[in-house]
Amino acid sequence: MNNKFQDATIDGQKITAYQLGKNSNDWRNGAGTISDGMDTNKNSHPTRKLTDSAKNIVIYFSRSGSTELLASKIAKKTNADILEITVKDPYPSNYPKTLSRANFERENMDYPELNMELPNLDQYKTVYLGYPIWAMTLSHPMHSFLNTYGSQLSSKKIAPFMSEGGYGQGDSVQVVKEILKQQGAINNTFTSSLVVDGNKVDHSDKQISDWLR
Repeated sequence: MNNKFQDATIDGQKITAYQLGKNSNDWRNGAGTISDGMDTNKNSHPTRKLTDSAKNIVIYFSRSGSTELLASKIAKKTNADILEITVKDPYPSNYPKTLSRANFERENMDYPELNMELPNLDQYKTVYLGYPIWAMTLSHPMHSFLNTYGSQLSSKKIAPFMSEGGYGQGDSVQVVKEILKQQGAINNTFTSSLVVDGNKVDHSDKQISDWLR
């Protein structure tokens, strides 16, 4: 296991993403990617950095660490607050087991129950919304988050960012827009998306800076 990227931190806690540094042949477009079995929180607390002064917030879900590292980089460059999406039943470390569960959830539209509380978002103008791409669409914990709290994102600028397996963002942004509309959110604007291969997030600083501009 490649653990050298554990020096990266988010809100003072270490980030581990075993897929970083793997070449394309070894990474296989994300197939087989392991996790810590607790959606990045086996050895840390869910990220929740909230202040009274920030005008932007990064809200993200990460199973295996790539999206978490992206979230950390964006938060540092924008001085944003950070909130991690967590579910009551984390996804397994074992990739085939996670894939089987995710397929069942998607086919049955049975998305995971959240284990988090959303703070008051009134102070924020921009919400950086981060997630991994699963099966060319929005990952399921982000489905759950938007279905639960989407109405509270009214009048926010939404800046989507994502880690993916080399096939792009799929229909994920369209799904975000549809869920927000279903939940009654109004007056949202959207930026272009930041899309980064999951095994290359550690080399994404210039891409992030260009996107933020």
